[in-house]
This record gives sequence, structure tokens and C-alpha cells, in this order.
Amino acid sequence: MISRRASMLAAAAALTTRTGRAAEPFPSRPIRVLVGFAAGGAVDIALRTVSPLLNEFLGQPIVVDNRGGAGGNIAAEIVVRAPPDGHTLMISSPGVLIVNPVIYQTLPFNPAVDLVPIATLVDVSSALVVPADKPWRSVADLVAAARRQPGRLNWGYSGVGSTNHIAGGMLANLSGIETVAVPYRGGGPLMTDLVAGRLDFSFSTLPPALPHLEAGKLRALAVPMASRARLLPDIPTVAEAGIQGFEVSNTCGFLAPRFTPPAVVARLNAAVNSALASEALTAQLARQGLEGRPGSAADYAGFLAAERQRWLPIIAASNIQPE
Repeated sequence: MISRRASMLAAAAALTTRTGRAAEPFPSRPIRVLVGFAAGGAVDIALRTVSPLLNEFLGQPIVVDNRGGAGGNIAAEIVVRAPPDGHTLMISSPGVLIVNPVIYQTLPFNPAVDLVPIATLVDVSSALVVPADKPWRSVADLVAAARRQPGRLNWGYSGVGSTNHIAGGMLANLSGIETVAVPYRGGGPLMTDLVAGRLDFSFSTLPPALPHLEAGKLRALAVPMASRARLLPDIPTVAEAGIQGFEVSNTCGFLAPRFTPPAVVARLNAAVNSALASEALTAQLARQGLEGRPGSAADYAGFLAAERQRWLPIIAASNIQPE
């Protein structure tokens, strides 16, 4: 029979071993960051832009893993099920974290509980854009065309519940038009079809749209935010264009699995904020329609809580359905 003293010594040894492993320097290997959409969209571009500075701060490479599908839920579930050691993260916009739990009735996880906010990264500017060969020069032109041809104009969105999905739904609801919504797995594939003229319009984040706007292949009619985009100062907001009450914003940030140690969260947060303190990075982000948003993990958690309350009526009004 094992004595009580022997049992206590064995337990202490096991605890020491576990503590030793937990105390290993972080990170000890490459960090995988899941993106819930295809490469080429705003979240993907933001992550790839900041990754070199995160590599430098953390001393380990950032591995970008694009897992499109189910409105970003596939990527989120991989992260939720991953070991909470900080080596598997996700970067996400509000759609996955706020919209999906409402529209997917059987979602096997709860982002508000199963994911830990680490840090906000950027605010993403967007625009309502049309192919350059379309005749519409304003929101009023587009709405009038849609009213003349109910159910004929089509538009794309990158993932169910994404901000451009919500913006398109709001445009239809608030202006009383009937259009056809076409889903895509990311902003990159959507942009390919939009530039080719296979779509009539779309709300697009600026990073994938800017090169085509600058090349004259697309035309911006309005921006969905509360104020004009810094890179498009002459383009009105949708509200200024005549559709009152229209505002859709987009902020993306990093999250980790539940139970990730606070010290690991703090180190990752410090890495993100250190990167955002770089003037060179700030300028690089700005050129793509992205604005760095430094802050604490608590700041990001508070932001998400407030956004959940703000977005619930918007989601209901947009009548968004899962894939």
C-alpha cells in the first residue's frame, strides 16, 4: 500500500512538472492565426501587414491560416477547440463574434464565452462600389435603377453575417429595394467578380477595393460609416447620400481560446500594441484604408460587449439567414 506521505510527494512532483511546463517562455513555437475567410480580404490583409512586427516582438513566426466557410465559424471552432496556450489564435471582425451566434441556431460554441479577447487591431473603412462601366454615379442612381428592375440587380458579400452583408441588407431595407444577394468566401473572390462586372454593386472593405478604385475599374458611391473615409474624402456617407440612419462600422481584433493564461494574453496584447506604435506601420495601414486601434484586452472585451447590444436590432432588420 502506498503511504499517505508517498502520495503527497507524488502529487507535489506532478504539480512541479505541470508548473514547470506552464512556466516555459512564451511563445515556444510558431503562432498560428486563423482567418475565417479566403485570402485577399481586409482582415487577411491587416494580419499580413502587421505580422512582421509581431514576429519581431515575439521571436516566433506568425502563420496565417485561411479557413473560409460557414461565415467564419469553421475557423472560430478550430480556435475554440485548440489548447489554450496562446499558440493558436484567430483574428476576426464583428460578424463571427456577434452576428453568427444570433443567426446560427445550432452553433456549437459561444464566442462571448469560449474566446478570450486579446487586442483590437484596426478599424476598417468600407465603401459602396460599382464596376466602372455601370451608369450609376450616386446612391440615388443605384436605388432608382433597383426600383425600376425589382430583383434584377445583384450584389456580393463575403460571408454570412459579415459587415458588408449587413450593409447590403440595410441598403435594401432602408431604401425599399429588392435585389439578389450573392455569397462569397472572402473579399478577394468577391472583388474578382465585381471588377469583371458579374456583380452590379457591393459594400467592400477598402483594402481589396482600393487598387481597383485607383485604376478606374471601380467607382465608389458612398461609405457606410458614420463619417467619411480618410482615403475617400470626396465620397459621401450613405446617410449624407440620403438614407438616414445608415451606419455600419468594422473593427477587427485578436482572440484566443478560453482559459488562455492571463500572462500569455498580456504578452500578446503587448506585441500588438508595440506593432501599432510603429509610425511606418501606421502609414502602411492608412494607405490601405486601415486605422490602427491600440488598447488593452479589457478595452477589446468592453468594445465587443457594447457592439453586441448595438448590432442586435441591425441584425434583426437585415433579415440575415445562415448559409
